[in-house]
Amino acid sequence: MAIFAMPALGADMETGKVVEWRVRPGTRVRPGQIVAVVETHKGAIDVECFVEGAIDDLVPLGTELPVGAAMAQVRRAGEAAAPAPAPAPAPAAATAAPAAVAAAAPAPAAPLQAAFGAAPARARVSPAARRRAADLGLDPEALAGTGADGAVTLADVELASSRPPVPAPAADAAAAAAPARTARGGFDPALMRQAIAAAMGRSKREIPHYYLSTTVDFAAAQAWLDDWNTAHEPAARLLPAVLLLKASARALAALPQLNGYWEREGFRAGPGIHPGWAIALRGGGLVAPAIHDADRQSLPALMAAMRDLVQRARSGGLRSSELTDPTVTVTSLGERGAESVHGVIYPPQVGLVGFGRVGLRPWVVDGAVVARPLVTLTLAADHRASDGHLGGQLLAAIDHALQNPAAL
Repeated sequence: MAIFAMPALGADMETGKVVEWRVRPGTRVRPGQIVAVVETHKGAIDVECFVEGAIDDLVPLGTELPVGAAMAQVRRAGEAAAPAPAPAPAPAAATAAPAAVAAAAPAPAAPLQAAFGAAPARARVSPAARRRAADLGLDPEALAGTGADGAVTLADVELASSRPPVPAPAADAAAAAAPARTARGGFDPALMRQAIAAAMGRSKREIPHYYLSTTVDFAAAQAWLDDWNTAHEPAARLLPAVLLLKASARALAALPQLNGYWEREGFRAGPGIHPGWAIALRGGGLVAPAIHDADRQSLPALMAAMRDLVQRARSGGLRSSELTDPTVTVTSLGERGAESVHGVIYPPQVGLVGFGRVGLRPWVVDGAVVARPLVTLTLAADHRASDGHLGGQLLAAIDHALQNPAAL
């Protein structure tokens, strides 16, 4: 019997609410199949199953669970269904009660909740908050929680660590201070900002960042892009961003030490080149879902993947697999952005590649100053996993790839 658990859709996720089941109890599921929709601060996420079997004991819709809690169970081939618990005998007084009163009584706990429910003391503290509190030497049970049902979240722990201890507020005051979930745009901007603040604050405290930058002549890439777009219909045309992403993916394939995760035991290389493409959401907020195997996709396929990802990120429909395994973040500020970006690494990743706006600026070519389309390329990297020499090689590899766009 396998447990289908609430996935961790990023380092800043603590809980998720089950808002839709795409399968019925007893349905046979297969790896990669979308079986549920979970609402997080990033919006409504399609959650995939990674085991094969018959799914049972689905938690009720609207249930909010911490990361790692059981959402359902999956019976593999040959396994019998878990027997439902025998109902407790009703008291005599309840037997004589009218049917209307009995119908109003709360339903008994689901078998899965009875079997895998957490102790009440731990239910008030999310796993990430408990781990972080232990690192900081704080007692999470003594903190005021702003999460679901007053649960202590990672943001609460980070806030407590940055200020002197204060008496815990009354329960009604804590509830009033908690941001309310809203369906606007599929996510609550206040909750997302809180989660981003917690994750980025942790990143800057724990990760020894170093930063590198270089200026890239984009003239060769722009000329190739203009020729391509002239020869193709509008639907098949490419944006400069796709060249930036593909060049980054190719460079990371050659320098895998910057493509992966920093964990307790040290650096772990990613299973593939799965860059998280940073997408600004309407109404505020940011999400960076993965584009899998970006180094091996053709430019048209990569362009289609980027358009699809942006559309689903802004309207709802991202998959859990796209949020759980980005191996590095790539961000481009676009034609209306700033000239450069110095990003903050999203843990547990070890690097972030940033591109500023492509614009005409003075550049020296063959001893003469001319106007050229230039882009500032930056790298934020984790000094525990690499150093400036390796980071410089990555920037040089990206630059080289952009000078040879036909090879992308």
